[in-house]
Amino acid sequence: MQQQEFILENVEQMRAWARGFAQTLTAPCVVALHGDLGMGKSEIARTIIQTLRGADTVVPSPTFTIVQNYDGISHFDLYRIEDADELVEVGLQHAMENDITLIEWPEVASAVLPTDAIHIFITEYNSGRRMIVKNIS
Repeated sequence: MQQQEFILENVEQMRAWARGFAQTLTAPCVVALHGDLGMGKSEIARTIIQTLRGADTVVPSPTFTIVQNYDGISHFDLYRIEDADELVEVGLQHAMENDITLIEWPEVASAVLPTDAIHIFITEYNSGRRMIVKNIS
């Protein structure tokens, strides 16, 4: 497993990183975004989607809908999922097999994530963020 570390001083650096990262993604692939509330998981997902589908793409948080689809990109927020059995109902497996799948709060889905999923761990670092990215080819 390969691992890279990035120190990002502000939101604009995070967006710039996410724009570059988006260009490396091809379907099917899974990106699991780990981190506490407010760490930037949604910002990274939004930037990836807007990079690949257009800057004017409206990207609301899927916290209440659980999933939003953007023509081959599926954005899941599993924060409200309490039982892994619910993942079938929201179409996670289908998305992982076909789309670029971005998953916030992926811990509930850990048993079904593919072994080649890219995991991004985001933590506070000074006034910015530290990101550890694992499973980069």
